[in-house]
Amino acid sequence: MQTTGSNTEGEPMMDINTTPLIDVMLVLLIMLIITIPPQTHAVKLDLPQNNPNDQPPPVDPVKNKVVITQAGAVLWNGAPVNLIQLRQYLDVTQQMDPIPELHLQPEPTARYELVDQVLAVTKQAKVSKMGFVGNEAYMTAF
Repeated sequence: MQTTGSNTEGEPMMDINTTPLIDVMLVLLIMLIITIPPQTHAVKLDLPQNNPNDQPPPVDPVKNKVVITQAGAVLWNGAPVNLIQLRQYLDVTQQMDPIPELHLQPEPTARYELVDQVLAVTKQAKVSKMGFVGNEAYMTAF
């Protein structure tokens, strides 16, 4: 134990030495300040732009037709769409009451890989009312 300099009997000092405590607290404060991330961190996002000329093909409340052409195009009710737009339209149809039918019509010479991708999108969208139309074209295609 620490004793006072003028104490000859060896009695303990009654004051607490706060210097080590203050040193530890200052070190902790500096570490906290260093580890806090800067508040000016920003994430840049490219948000989609709406064009007034781009009107999505309407979603028919009774039935919608998806055609897959030989050229590799996917048509939603006659308008070309990509697989992401197709998924969005399918999600919209699954929220409707009653759920409209989906008619899938791949051309006989359409690539099977694209047909498979469209079927995967319909499965991911959990389409419950789907049917293949135009199957009679396959009888004469081969």
